[in-house]
Amino acid sequence: MEGGRTEVLCKIKGFIRALVVDIGCNNSLSVAVDRHRTYCSNSSGNCFCSFGLSHVIEILSLEKEGHACRLYILLRVLMIIQQLLQENKHGSKRDIYYVEPSLFSDQAVVNRAINDICILLKCSRHHLNVVPVGRGLVMGWVRFVEAGRINSCITSPSTAYMIPVCVEEVKDIVSVAQYILVVEKETVFQRLANDKFCERNHCIVITGRGYPDVSTRRFLQLIVKQLHLPVYCLVDFDPYGFDILTTYRFGSMQMAYDAKLMRVSEIRWLGAFSSDFEKYKLPERCLLSLTTEDKKKAEALLSRCYLHQEAPQWRLELEIMLHKGLKFEIEALSALSLSFLSDAYIPLKIKEGGHI
Repeated sequence: MEGGRTEVLCKIKGFIRALVVDIGCNNSLSVAVDRHRTYCSNSSGNCFCSFGLSHVIEILSLEKEGHACRLYILLRVLMIIQQLLQENKHGSKRDIYYVEPSLFSDQAVVNRAINDICILLKCSRHHLNVVPVGRGLVMGWVRFVEAGRINSCITSPSTAYMIPVCVEEVKDIVSVAQYILVVEKETVFQRLANDKFCERNHCIVITGRGYPDVSTRRFLQLIVKQLHLPVYCLVDFDPYGFDILTTYRFGSMQMAYDAKLMRVSEIRWLGAFSSDFEKYKLPERCLLSLTTEDKKKAEALLSRCYLHQEAPQWRLELEIMLHKGLKFEIEALSALSLSFLSDAYIPLKIKEGGHI
């Protein structure tokens, strides 16, 4: 959007001008970055999930050891972004890294600088013309226009289409679907495609192939908002599947500053649940013990206050998982029959309201 691009360019100029004025007044060069280290919306800072965290404002200053290089990298990345915006071009984080790899040394350095710039300018990554490398897939009863090109999933509902990288270019979304299903893994997505699940159930299926990228989350939010359809999510019964589920609904910690712009608060958890193991009499061989790393992950997730405030039933499932010390994957349901997931599990869960 032209107005948005112009606004961000003005913010960049204002930021640089403020730095120049500071230097002209013989002040030491410094930049204050809000670290957004917690999801907590409790502004008092007294919530238990904020307890023990250092102050959320980090001061990058030339007077502090190791900050000079970081400040230079932040400004260099900002110059590259400014050029992208001025030329109205898009680039990935990897593209930015390869502009000057000897300086940046590692991709994580560029990623941190981009996140800091988003916070400083109070904007999203896509406003900087920095786009992710597309990873998400969609299939089912939907048609949309992307940059003037028609993506007609509806003509072949079991065929996977890449989710657009630039969601701003997605227009004219049309669908006759009854609901949207988000699945954690590509293996489950392919199982549903092979079973022609979308054709038989008139739905849209999306996968982020694990932790969803920005494009997948923004595309999901867009179609939910425009189509007003119920949306369900199917993940492994383990701490990482649970974390992926919460990323769709609440946003990610890495991009906490941007969470409200990408969260899909309407999403419902379809499974897998602890009770599914007994209900469907799955073989014992499908049940795995939580590792030490799994337990640490689950404990960290339980400390997030939004689970208390907005999703107490989700939190209860996670507590059960940790108490039992057990986990299983969605694919365990295939032990009953190869197409059990498509033929019985998902349709019955949705029909009977077996979701939270």
